[in-house]
Amino acid sequence: MGGITMRLTKYAHSCLRVEHDGGVLVIDPGMFSEPAVALDGADAVLITHEHPDHVDVEAVNQQLARRPFVIHAPAALADTLGDAAEMLRPVVPGESFTAAGVPVRAYGGRHAVIHPDIPVVANLGYLINETVYHPGDALFVPDDVQVDTLFAPIHAPWSKFSEVVDFIRAVSPRRVFALHDALLNDNGYAVLDRQYTALSGSEYQRLEPGSRIDG
Repeated sequence: MGGITMRLTKYAHSCLRVEHDGGVLVIDPGMFSEPAVALDGADAVLITHEHPDHVDVEAVNQQLARRPFVIHAPAALADTLGDAAEMLRPVVPGESFTAAGVPVRAYGGRHAVIHPDIPVVANLGYLINETVYHPGDALFVPDDVQVDTLFAPIHAPWSKFSEVVDFIRAVSPRRVFALHDALLNDNGYAVLDRQYTALSGSEYQRLEPGSRIDG
């Protein structure tokens, strides 16, 4: 298990903020989240892939103008980030590194298939401090670590409910929190929260944006 104490803030959709010993690490500050709030004071940013619901380029550039930080992401993000590309540190699957004082390991490599006619882009899942896993837009299972806290993408154009349930079961975390849910309304939340609670095999919860938990 990880050896440092972290505080996690869950923002809307796929955005997380990790705070440790004064350092701030932000994951996927996308357009459906609260990127300006999440990025305030950031020391480093992790981006899983290039889609705008995972990286709001304008918000990233605005924050960089106030305070420089390193962006860890697939190399393909260089074409997406604009001026922010000069702060990109490319990451490859299997790589371990430290971001904002927090140990990180990258997994996967490819976004889930949306449709055969839509090109598949690079996607990395990030294991934070050997305990917290953010998979981005893929259901890649880390097979070399026991994940304690999983943020699972519960709804997406590329996902199928049964596959997400099987993903959660395969990861087998102590607890799982809903991720990637900005396209749902209250009806969808009610149905999916009930089903994931019943079938995931882990302690399941959907956090309201801005909720804070210990990592």
